[in-house]
Amino acid sequence: MRHRKLMTDRLVTEILVQTPAGTDATHPATGVESTPAPATEPGEGVPTQAPAAFGASVEHYENFPVASWLCPAPLRPAVAALYRFARTADDIADEGQADAPMRLSELAAYRAALDDAFAGRPVQPRWQAVFTPLAAAQRRHAWPVGLLHDLISAFEQDVRYTASAHRYADMAELLSYCKLSANPVGRLLLHLWGVDGHAALERSDRICSALQLINFWQDLSRDLPRRRVYLPADVLRRHGVAVEDFLPDTDAQAGAPAGVRDRPRQAVVAELCAHARGLMQMGAPLVHQVNGRAGWELRLVVQGGLRVLDRIGSIQHRSWAQRVTVDKGDLPLLLWRALWM
Repeated sequence: MRHRKLMTDRLVTEILVQTPAGTDATHPATGVESTPAPATEPGEGVPTQAPAAFGASVEHYENFPVASWLCPAPLRPAVAALYRFARTADDIADEGQADAPMRLSELAAYRAALDDAFAGRPVQPRWQAVFTPLAAAQRRHAWPVGLLHDLISAFEQDVRYTASAHRYADMAELLSYCKLSANPVGRLLLHLWGVDGHAALERSDRICSALQLINFWQDLSRDLPRRRVYLPADVLRRHGVAVEDFLPDTDAQAGAPAGVRDRPRQAVVAELCAHARGLMQMGAPLVHQVNGRAGWELRLVVQGGLRVLDRIGSIQHRSWAQRVTVDKGDLPLLLWRALWM
């Protein structure tokens, strides 16, 4: 899961959680190549070791664009602490060879450690590098702790749904997942930026949900072979296809020409991308409510997400067969589009 798959993914992004080292060094939600994470405050640089069953530690994720030079310097430690918190939870949920019960048990312990840290109680040594800076950020910025619990709930849901081969029934159910996996990150960042009000929160939710969905449709070629399925069942039925039609060996086994089989699959991805674009466009006016460098970061995040959709369209929406990215060559266009938002 690149959770998420951080604005990252399977992004701000999944949304603060998406780009593993050894894959493309891209912004989790936008797909734009990014720079390594900045230096953190004392105590934050201690490697967070995950148990062997859960794979590599948070340190193997190189990119943290949200804490880039566009992020106001006084806020970078808090954003970095949020990233580490989400990234570590993602490792527990998706790295290594642990089974689902073990992952869920570990996530429950992680949730308890969150409560301990915010209550001033001792935290297990293995997670001190996560919760010491996170608790400091919460004391300084008064983050709503419920949003952090929502992120853990999203990881737990991923574990349960993957283990049970759950299929999302419709977009409403998928957006309920985004409410846990993506929207809390945007709300936490708005809190840091001092932006509130119903309209701002609603727009943030739309941007974050759009980024999460864009990441899903960008990553079909990676997720589906691993049986991570986010394609809504009702959209598949509407176009007369099944999840199995998107798997890599489908065309080799089918009798119909690939071009004939492509049309309904392309229609599915095109519909899902159009929905994500609409969500992003509805949330985009938020950029006018966030001032300074943070506002420019948000503009580029929005435009990066839209550019990924452009790229998916450029391959005729065949993202189950080819993963698109946005690279540094797109930066002038993104800056130009951001300027005119």
